[in-house]
Amino acid sequence: MDLLANVQGKLAALEAQSLTRRRRIAQSPCAPQQTVDGRAMLAFCSNDYLGLAAHPRVVEALREGASLYGAGSGASHLISGHSRAHALLEDRLAAFVAPNLVDARALYFSTGYMANLAVLTALGADADAMIFSEALNHASLIDGARLARAGVSVYPHGDVAALAAQLEASSAATKIVVTDSVFSMDGDLAPLPELLALCERHGAWLVVDDAHGFGVLGSKGRGALEHCALRSPNLVYVGTLGKAAGVSGAFIAAHASVIELMVQRARPYIYTTASPPAIAHALLTSLDIIEGEEGASLRAHLAALIAQLDDELALTRWQRPVSHTPIQPIVIGANDEALRVAAGLHAQGLWVPAIRPPTVPANTARLRITLSAAHTREQVAQLAAALNQLEAM
Repeated sequence: MDLLANVQGKLAALEAQSLTRRRRIAQSPCAPQQTVDGRAMLAFCSNDYLGLAAHPRVVEALREGASLYGAGSGASHLISGHSRAHALLEDRLAAFVAPNLVDARALYFSTGYMANLAVLTALGADADAMIFSEALNHASLIDGARLARAGVSVYPHGDVAALAAQLEASSAATKIVVTDSVFSMDGDLAPLPELLALCERHGAWLVVDDAHGFGVLGSKGRGALEHCALRSPNLVYVGTLGKAAGVSGAFIAAHASVIELMVQRARPYIYTTASPPAIAHALLTSLDIIEGEEGASLRAHLAALIAQLDDELALTRWQRPVSHTPIQPIVIGANDEALRVAAGLHAQGLWVPAIRPPTVPANTARLRITLSAAHTREQVAQLAAALNQLEAM
């Protein structure tokens, strides 16, 4: 009972600080219009940036994949779970990002979290390595750095000069700079060209987690590296396939020798069951859409919605970090106030989550709006009008 009392005390403390997280049950496919907990809602909270999660072609490809390969893989990739679908997807992903990488090869993972754990624990497996981690990196990158044997040095958000000083002072045999491309709670972009120049000067790896840029940034949707016109053998790229690609999983792409090191040393890859081959099969169709004419049209519509929201919001009390990406945060401050505003939106049938510490720093609780190419201009106008009204109350 003492053990339970301790747990219950921790839960009560979270509740007192307005930090309790609660799940909602979606009863329909991921889309702007959803049935959630039995109620029709207009959602501005998914990372389905191109609206592919319920795209008819992708759904049909998933059905076809299940008919071809069954429901599961049965084992890890290195035992018997590596199917033809996985191999085709990896080849296609390598070709997709090849313009920005040297001798590119790709490795598919079940989740982005696993991919980030894998890349940092494999590259940072030696005690004489040092990881230089962006202050606002995703939790998966933070955890990957903690699990690696390498030392860790954190540099301030977007501070290239501070990172330069850290690299200059380091005598580590292996240096690994790691950053999100698009920061998930602010929507801003890392200074990737400057970071890559530093890494090339100091003989360091630059690991870029492009979870929120893949499929969205770049003329072909190839992500942040295409957007910034980068190409280097120092780059290690992590792309997520459960956001703009609309399905599930992630991949690491880099020089072929780096990927072979992942196959041999990355525990999150070696010791887990491979994802269902049907998912890999469906992702081939997602990639067709992303790099084709439809993908270009979806990205253009998404950019127009981002500009529309910027034009129509007229906020004076709440802060809006500058973001030209689908992630559009509104910083409110106090946890209870952010929850109150989210509840006010919910009462109007608008689903926008309140994000609180420890996901964001203390006193920066916020609404995290995410736009999708599946949204309409009328829906974005409805959201803007509701926000303007709530801030004025």
